[in-house]
Amino acid sequence: MSYKITRANEAATYEAPGHYDVRTTRLHNPVDVNDGRIVMGLSHFLPGGGASKNAIPVEFIYYIIEGEMTVTLADGSFVLKAGDSIHCGPMTEKEIKNTGIITARMLVILLPPVQK
Repeated sequence: MSYKITRANEAATYEAPGHYDVRTTRLHNPVDVNDGRIVMGLSHFLPGGGASKNAIPVEFIYYIIEGEMTVTLADGSFVLKAGDSIHCGPMTEKEIKNTGIITARMLVILLPPVQK
């Protein structure tokens, strides 16, 4: 198939390793379209929720829809608020946490490496 529409009620929930106090949903998977590589999800982090320090072999973008998330990288921490985003390359070590007082909604876009 060359396209895939995902309705809000069709988003699949899943358990993301190393994440806590979060509800993760998958909106798009690479297998949904011809030669696809993009993964897109929507995560709902409760206050205090986040993901432990890790580095994954994918390029990614986090876009904050609502609330705020603190992203900690090797050179410091940054508070991202609604409308802010961060784009990181593969193997970027990071930790994220909802340091706000409301549930944070974060769009997650992942681009896995090309398979050779």
